[in-house]
Formats: sequence, structure tokens, C-alpha cells
Amino acid sequence: MMKRRKFIKNSMTITAVSAIGGGIVLSQKKQMKQITKNPDLETVWQEWEKNGGNPLDENGLFLNMDTVGYEKAAFSNVFKWKSTKNPFKVRKDNTIQGTKVIKDDSFLNGQEDVVVMLGHATIFIRLAGKRILIDPLLGNVPVPYMEFMASSKRFSEFPIDSKKLINLDYILISHAHYDHCDKTSLKLLQKQNPNAKILTGLRMQSLLQNWMPNHEIQEAGWFQKYKTDNKLDIVFVPSCHWSNRGLNDANETLWGGFVFKTNDKTIYFGGDSGYGNGTHFKKIGELFPNIDLAIIGAGAFAPTWFMKYNHQEPIDTVRAFKDCKAKRLIPFHFGTFDLSDEPLNEPAIILEQLQAENKIGGNELKIVKFGEVVLV
Repeated sequence: MMKRRKFIKNSMTITAVSAIGGGIVLSQKKQMKQITKNPDLETVWQEWEKNGGNPLDENGLFLNMDTVGYEKAAFSNVFKWKSTKNPFKVRKDNTIQGTKVIKDDSFLNGQEDVVVMLGHATIFIRLAGKRILIDPLLGNVPVPYMEFMASSKRFSEFPIDSKKLINLDYILISHAHYDHCDKTSLKLLQKQNPNAKILTGLRMQSLLQNWMPNHEIQEAGWFQKYKTDNKLDIVFVPSCHWSNRGLNDANETLWGGFVFKTNDKTIYFGGDSGYGNGTHFKKIGELFPNIDLAIIGAGAFAPTWFMKYNHQEPIDTVRAFKDCKAKRLIPFHFGTFDLSDEPLNEPAIILEQLQAENKIGGNELKIVKFGEVVLV
């Protein structure tokens, strides 16, 4: 691992920083086609569709709903971050990192509605009999020159044998960043799940179809409902983030989260997101009342001055949870990879303290182990 004050030496390292979601964006020169929605899908918020759908900049690139975030990031900020002393360093060096793992795959054979965290943003959901996998990343983060960040390796083992991830109905990709959209994992899963449908955001098909050539891929704009089984609705919803794979493709593809809704249950997965102005969380709460379970990001938040446009610190996780008016909260996006300054377990520590201080309320918070089954 490079020393913290060592300057970035090549463009591939810049790619590694940006593709993990740190927030570096280089200038865009090519004009993108103006795509604000998928005309084949239903938009569940009519006012959004009436106003034109997803916001775009003058180059046809996607913007956040609050139009805040990546545009405030710059290479100078990345250098400032990496050349500044980390206040968490002593604790990181002297604390066991990573989330505890339960190695029990029996949930794969059950029938109950469940949510199982498998690490980082990889989540197994069974709802209305449908088997869903979000953002599959089965190994390490496959980004070159990751030594400038912190580590691309897993600190928490993947809890099950990935070969047992079969009979999936839907594989969901929230956005193009390498820690959420992994080529190796997706190519493995497409062999094991030849009938799975791929659900993702606008302009993602050209990337994914190369890896999964025989699969149906549905792209959605925000607030659009995918074509799924009539017992289960899945809607693509906004997050405050950004998207890229390399140096010159920032925000060509759309990022977001998902809402899963049956007749009697609703689950919300927030995707990678900063708090922004909170607009998207509040609107999701309005459009989808009575959310039973919200899975909201709480990690990769330090230093806050830099990360806040793309990831949330725990206090903002609580704000988002209250904004969307959900009944239960499972925080995610920590405990697997070392992507920022705070210790990997810091979000859980802070959230449990907020719970003890009655700043979350009741027994809504659930800090889970990887592989732990949560009934919905």
C-alpha cells in the first residue's frame, strides 16, 4: 500500500479512485443522446414524467435529482484527502476490521420472505417467491492500482459458496461502479442462472450485454417500474451519487436504488447515496407509504467533507430513514472493503450509540452479520 502522502503517479490510479465512487470527474467532451426514460416502462410518479423524467446536463449526462454531488468533486480534493492525516488511523491499525460472518446457506432452500446481507452491497432477497440478488460482488474489488485507495481485498469472507447462487429470478445492478457492477461475478452468475432477468438503470445495457449476452436486460429511469411477475413490483428510484467505469465516461449511465412491493410488503434498497437535500428520500416515502424495511448506506463516509456528496455518514442514514418513513432500518455499505478513512465497523458503532440515545427510535435498527437471515 502506498504511503498516504505519496502523489498519484498514473491515470490508471485515478481510474481506481473514481471507479470506486470517490468522486473524481474529468471534463466531458462528447455529446450524449438525450435519454430521460425507457418508453416501454411505466412511470409511477406522473408529475416526474410530465416534467421530462431524469435531469440531464447540456452534454446529455445524468444529474442528481437535487443536482448536487459529483460536480463539486475534483482531483484537487482527492489529493487533499490523501495528503491529510487520517484521524482514525490509530484505531484502524489496532482494531479488527470487518463484519462477522455466518456461514449457513440454508436460507437458499427456504420459502419465507427474507433479506440476507452477503457483504458490501450484495444482498439476497426472497419476496413473493421470487429470488433476487442485488449488486453481486463475490470476490475482491477488481480495480487496478487500488493501493492508492486502501485495499481492494475483502475483510469479511463471502458467507456462502457462490456456486449455490442458482435459480435466481432477477439480478439487479444499481450502478456501474466496480464495487457494485463486477464483470467476473456477473459472468459466473449468468452461467448458473440462464433465465434470470437483469434490472438496471438507463444506458447500462451496452455494458452488461457483453457479459450476459443471452439475458433479458431492462433499463429504467427513476420512478419507472420494471416488467416483472404480477405478484411483485420493482421500481428504480433515485439516489444522490454518480457513475463511471473509467476516466471519460462519468455519468453516461444512470445510478439509483430499488423499491420492492407486493400486496402486503415493501422493501427499499437505497443504493449508493449521499443525503443531498434529502429530496429523493422524502419523495420515496411519499410514493411508497408503509415501507417495512429500508436498506440504507452508512459507510465510506470519512472524510465527510469529501464523501458526503456520494455516501452518507450514519447520522444522515438516520435522517434518510426518517424521511422515507420506514419501519425498520438495515444499514449497509460497510464492513467488507476499506474504501475510506473510518474503521470498517465504525458505522455500526455510531448507529448503535444513536439507538442507545433514542435518536433512531424504538427497535427499528438492525445491524446484521453477513449471512444472517432477516425475516420481512
